[in-house]
Amino acid sequence: MTTATPVRLACLDLAGTTIGDIAMVERAFTEAIATQGIVPGTGAYARAMVHVHRARGCPKIDVFRGIFPGNEAQAQAANLTFERSYEGAIERAGLVPLPGTVEALDKLRGADIKIALITGFSRGTLGRVLANIDWFDKVDLAICPEDAGRGRPWPDMVLTAVLRLGIADVREVAVAGDSESDMLCGRRAGAPIVAGVLTGVHSKDRLLKGGATHILDSIADFPTLLLDTPHPAESHTEARRS
Repeated sequence: MTTATPVRLACLDLAGTTIGDIAMVERAFTEAIATQGIVPGTGAYARAMVHVHRARGCPKIDVFRGIFPGNEAQAQAANLTFERSYEGAIERAGLVPLPGTVEALDKLRGADIKIALITGFSRGTLGRVLANIDWFDKVDLAICPEDAGRGRPWPDMVLTAVLRLGIADVREVAVAGDSESDMLCGRRAGAPIVAGVLTGVHSKDRLLKGGATHILDSIADFPTLLLDTPHPAESHTEARRS
């Protein structure tokens, strides 16, 4: 099955897909749960970090709610520490786009494809990220869970981007991310192209499990995938690297 419907909107994840800050995020999670008595070297820490890894891409507050079920105060306190830790790391070290990302953004814009960044960060943290990478002239929209109602794996952020940017049909949307929740989000939104990239947290198998239609080595390959028409609309059983 093929489709000639052109892509008009690319929804791209941030951490692990377009910016290489995986270690900073992991450290921020470690510091956050440590304030709640879960420290490295303990079984509780190992279990918490397994949950963090599985839930990557989801709203950070939801990750902490999973670690501290039934204790909203602890979840909120850990989330606040996470934000302070991560934003402090940004101020000290800055953020670096993954190789080929800036060129990919320019190619997409040059092809008249709108770009929306979607993330599990809070609005405040997203603002710090955008200010640090200074992509205001490269993207059309940046959305966090607070803007859409629900974060990944729900489809709300992609659908919010469709509405805000005036996209006529979800078949004109392509999604790229490095986590299973990115894949689930894109598939649930109805995007025909949902590309898993291997520069982040989840393996090829995990991305395919989430519904990836394509597997890419990095976001640098994404423009070629979108501009090389016609595209497979349903190829998750035979996902390929481009």
